[in-house]
Amino acid sequence: MPHLPSAWRSATVALGLAAITMSTVPAMADAAARSLPTVVLVHGAWADTSSWDGVIAQLQQRGYPVVAAANPLRSLSGDAAYIASVVKGIRGKVILVGHSYGGAVITNAAREAANVKALVYVAAVLPDKGESTQTVLDPKKYPGSLLGPATLEERPYADTAGKGVDLYVKQSSFPKVIAADLPTATARRMGAAQRPFALAAYAGPSGTPAWKKIPAWDIVTTMDKAIPPAGQRWMAKRAKAHVVEVRSSHAISVSHPVAVAYTIVDADRHTR
Repeated sequence: MPHLPSAWRSATVALGLAAITMSTVPAMADAAARSLPTVVLVHGAWADTSSWDGVIAQLQQRGYPVVAAANPLRSLSGDAAYIASVVKGIRGKVILVGHSYGGAVITNAAREAANVKALVYVAAVLPDKGESTQTVLDPKKYPGSLLGPATLEERPYADTAGKGVDLYVKQSSFPKVIAADLPTATARRMGAAQRPFALAAYAGPSGTPAWKKIPAWDIVTTMDKAIPPAGQRWMAKRAKAHVVEVRSSHAISVSHPVAVAYTIVDADRHTR
């Protein structure tokens, strides 16, 4: 049987996003004339590496080496240690990019990887020490998220490491919570293909954040129904990040890959 693409990948292809070019970023000739950092992309909860396909196309067109790392989504400490091992295995400088929960992962992974020169947060969580994704998203502080008992479901799992609980976005809720600016049929496929997000990862406390020492950029998604824009702005301000706002749902890497790639290029240009 032939390999079938992920729903995240087919969403990108269906929209023709990989064919879009960035006329406002340096040309390939400029990129080839200097040593470019490797861009490591870390997806968030309920997604997979193919959610970055449109962004990868844009960066590769500019000559950037790119690695889309498979985030295990099992525990914050374990996920961060794994991503740190990926980054430390790359020669030269790295720009570490995290979407959603992937922001919490890069916040901790970069602390262990000396070759990270910039952090780029994309509709992401930027926890401080002791905070978790769960506590940062406390609806009492910044209301507006649709994530909650009405849209999430818990499913127990068991593997060789033991037992636990996974979180899923209910498929009926996935389009409005995660991907409201994508075609409904596309968002429904993404909901069916979502990867499980362990409750242990959602509730895991962060260590000392790398954004206290490494320059950070943050894309705030102003139509986000998963992480409220007000909360995103507050975290970005606390991290002293360079902020870009995009009228997008939470699934910005699929719906607006050009904006994401441009911000990554901007982070590179300002940290040379």
